[in-house]
Amino acid sequence: PLAQLEYVQQTDLASTLAVGLGLPISRNSVGNLILPVVGGKTMREQLRFLHLNGFQLSRLLQENTPAYEKDPGYEHFKIAEKSHGNWIKLYLEGNNSEILLNLGKKVLKQYLEALKTLSSSLSKQVAQYDMYSMMVGTVIIMEVLLLLLLSVPKALSKQAEFEVPLSPPLFSLLFYLMCLMLCAVHVIVCTSAESLCYFCSMSWLTAVGVMMLISALMCGILSAIAKIFENSRLPPKNPIVSNSSWSEIDVLILAGTIGHVLSLGASSFIEEEHQTWYFLINTLCLVLCQELCRNNFLLKECDPQHSTDVKQNFGSIGETSECKNIDIPAASNSKLGKATSSSEFIKGSDKWISLATPWIILICCRLLRSLNQTGVQWAHRPDFGHWLTNSEHKSELSFLAAVSLLMIFFLVQRRCSLVSKIAMALGLLGVYSYRAAIGNVIFPWQHGGKDISKGITEARFVYVFVLGIVFTGTKDLLKSQVISPDSSTKSTGLWEVYSGLVLLAALLFRPHNLPVLVFCLLIQTMMTKYIWIPLKFDAAQITIMHYWFGQAFFYFQGNSNGIATVDVSAGFVGLDSYVEIPAIFLTTFATYAGPFLWAIHLLCYLSSEVSR
Repeated sequence: PLAQLEYVQQTDLASTLAVGLGLPISRNSVGNLILPVVGGKTMREQLRFLHLNGFQLSRLLQENTPAYEKDPGYEHFKIAEKSHGNWIKLYLEGNNSEILLNLGKKVLKQYLEALKTLSSSLSKQVAQYDMYSMMVGTVIIMEVLLLLLLSVPKALSKQAEFEVPLSPPLFSLLFYLMCLMLCAVHVIVCTSAESLCYFCSMSWLTAVGVMMLISALMCGILSAIAKIFENSRLPPKNPIVSNSSWSEIDVLILAGTIGHVLSLGASSFIEEEHQTWYFLINTLCLVLCQELCRNNFLLKECDPQHSTDVKQNFGSIGETSECKNIDIPAASNSKLGKATSSSEFIKGSDKWISLATPWIILICCRLLRSLNQTGVQWAHRPDFGHWLTNSEHKSELSFLAAVSLLMIFFLVQRRCSLVSKIAMALGLLGVYSYRAAIGNVIFPWQHGGKDISKGITEARFVYVFVLGIVFTGTKDLLKSQVISPDSSTKSTGLWEVYSGLVLLAALLFRPHNLPVLVFCLLIQTMMTKYIWIPLKFDAAQITIMHYWFGQAFFYFQGNSNGIATVDVSAGFVGLDSYVEIPAIFLTTFATYAGPFLWAIHLLCYLSSEVSR
């Protein structure tokens, strides 16, 4: 029969694993050896393992306690160590009697008692929590969370308004009173604290800044709550109650998001999380296809006015050309007929492209799944990415990389200024030159071998254009916010920043992963033109769709929930040696480029909708 189960401390695992693997026990470990794990060993080996654990704990106690000799655990360990010495003498004398066995059991018991006491003493002395700093951090996090929750209803409305009322609170009496009160509490705590506190060790200027932040957030929360109560007392502007029934899209995005969160409770779903996102975006595409069919065919018979509105959304180019022809009084009937037929053709083609868009997205996603296998169950299987990275297929990889860079340029340049278009073209050319310099791809005129370098010059050449494009976009953003408020300038600036980040992603991605970036831009373009604008989704629906696709593209890159799939080589692009801050930034951006680009595209889309 199985022995009774015994609970062990999590800290005991480190010591037990170290002993089991034949490694030194960690210097700062406060755990005990789990004796049943080594129960199959001889008495001599068990006593040796316990002595090693006790010696490590006693040394740690000496480093952290001045009067360690008076500690009960240390005294018990010395007694057990002395008994262990007597047992070794009997063992070396060849005594195999019952006395040796009983003495061994007695020493085991003494060691276990000493280890338990030592571990308890160390846990009380070493594992001390900085409660004051933890409370300050918790207050800031809770204030930010509450402020975001209060702003969510407006942020997810059709107007996509996000307002944090911080300006009035900064000039209120409550703000200054809270600052004085918090500063007084800080002085009292830091002057009376017995142990070292991280927040107290910071400079007074930084501490006062944190207190001002806490006060401003609290006043902002109170202002937001007061504004909500004030708006609730006002009569509604539109007395007509709108239809609040949920569509299939609403049900899907809510059920899918909640279902994904619940699935994280099981480790198997975490290991294969990419399958969850693949399933969700595939289902989303099918529901979007149903919605498009309903708006193009079913509502045409039931609601002619709604059908006319959808047609107007699809045929804006054709309607513009019709208006231009109407303004010409001398136009003949034949010309008017040709213009009308041309506009009808544009409307019809847009409608069919719109209906095909979900299926095109499904095909793109299926191709991306074959490019990079991820997860646990299928990560070992060969994929198309492995075939491309084979040295025998360098010509195919070079052709794919060149085509991908051309597609990136055509998909990004449509809303860029002329200067940014030139910078983007030169930057993408530099990307290919960088990959050719380090030996990933080859130029068409290369036939023999070429010396491989680090490509530092080529990479820095691209960095110059990335910074230039981002600087141009940032300048437009500041201009739209400070000098002349203009939503179109803001939208253009956001797109410039987005295009600069796309160029940076193209530089950091490995050549076989460039199709991931191409399909990302292609799906964003098609969904914007043929799905989101015609169907007039609100900000909440579009935000969740961006979130879903961003998570899916994280796994399309070949990433997983394990650190082994992180491409650390991205942190060395353009650097002679390891530089901590740039390496961390580049590696993080290359790893999370998918979600980050979809988040920036969401800002661009919402900004363009406001300007429209």
